[in-house]
Amino acid sequence: MSIMVDVKDREDDVTDDRFSSGRYGPAERKMAEGLVALEEQQLALQSAEEEECECKEGMFNGLSRRRLLSGSAVMAGMMLTSGRARAEAPPGAVEYSVQPDSTKEQGRLILDDGGYGSRSQFENAIRWRYPTASLDSSWSMTPLASGYGVITPSGLHFERHHGGIPTIDPESHSLLVHGMVDKPMRFTMADLKRMPSVSRTCFIECSGNGLTEWEKPTLKTVQGTHGLTSTSEWTGVLLSTLLREVGIQDSAAWILAEGADAAVMTRSVPIDKAMDDAILAYAQNGEALRPEQGYPLRLLLPGIEGNTHIKWLRRLDVSDKPFMTREETSKYTDLMPDGKARQFSLEMDAKSVITFPSGAMKLPRAGFYEISGLAWSGRGTIVKVEVSIDGGKTWAEAALQAPVLSKCHTRFRLPWVWDGQEAVLQSRCTDDTGYTQPVLSELVAVRGTKSVYHLNAIQSWHVAPSGEVTNVHA
Repeated sequence: MSIMVDVKDREDDVTDDRFSSGRYGPAERKMAEGLVALEEQQLALQSAEEEECECKEGMFNGLSRRRLLSGSAVMAGMMLTSGRARAEAPPGAVEYSVQPDSTKEQGRLILDDGGYGSRSQFENAIRWRYPTASLDSSWSMTPLASGYGVITPSGLHFERHHGGIPTIDPESHSLLVHGMVDKPMRFTMADLKRMPSVSRTCFIECSGNGLTEWEKPTLKTVQGTHGLTSTSEWTGVLLSTLLREVGIQDSAAWILAEGADAAVMTRSVPIDKAMDDAILAYAQNGEALRPEQGYPLRLLLPGIEGNTHIKWLRRLDVSDKPFMTREETSKYTDLMPDGKARQFSLEMDAKSVITFPSGAMKLPRAGFYEISGLAWSGRGTIVKVEVSIDGGKTWAEAALQAPVLSKCHTRFRLPWVWDGQEAVLQSRCTDDTGYTQPVLSELVAVRGTKSVYHLNAIQSWHVAPSGEVTNVHA
């Protein structure tokens, strides 16, 4: 289930002083305000039947099964992109009667769910859908606080679409490779699957992840502040294999990747990246790509901003210069303090965030907790994560949970005995290039205040004596 709030009444309201005209253009400002409205509606649904409780529901944010099924009053003001609400169970689950004693009667039959499987009816993490006026062009956000380990379930992987999700028959789909090559060729899906396959576990992150947080702490949850990143195992064929097959010419320097969606998404990719670790992926997490992730074929560029990972890939045009598409001129550029725009700032800098405890959660009592979160870098491997409980005055090194992979989310953990007093939790990571995640003021000192992309500053969560956790700048 993806949720869209009705923002018709907000579209012309751009008076929110959290998003100054100096940094946010009209489109970016509307996006930021829409995210605020979306999170407000989602948290309203969560708290529709809020009760004081020392159980998991009081400690972790997100929809409880009870709140999901009883939230019809809040849901009345929302649009479900699936077309209907399944009140009998959370999305991806099937409702079954709970057995009074499962040891005294047989369980349900094998393959009773039809043969594909479903998640437990008691699990309910969902993505949020950004409330664009058009249903065709939007994105959804991963519930990072609900995750375990580093792999994002395929059904919870964040999305970004510009012209809806196409339905493509893999039997008729092909990839054309042409331009500055010796032998222009067209590859069918069968051709690609006959080639040597590779698998790579890596993150994808939208460079607009966190765009609301530059000037003031705005969104309340980690799903809102950081939910445009996910990690999967991707399987396909190395792009370099195809490029060697067609014979790229010596002066070739860039490749235009083009998708088969209604927006005909295009991005320029440096040839060095294409020959390094780029993958033409046809599978994700052990099964074929899902349609929203580019079925039957997508480009995967480990460590590079998500907008370049063209889905429903149908064409590669090799050239000696970048193509200056809409997505790399009017969008996805960084306006610097001297008034010049930095283009092709593709790599995602080292970044981390604490996912537990994080915004909109409530710790029920003082005592032992394990601080946990994710760290990642588009330039390599995370080698260290440090955690502070006093707003950066002191730091302790966290444990890195295996696996620790290059250009991949890395789980970190630190035991913490909360004394019931005020605390400010932060994390900062260092990758194997020696780069350490900066505080916001350090980032602004270099980048200025005119760009909304590539925010990788340290995130702060304030823990009040009541246990309430909120988003702050510290």
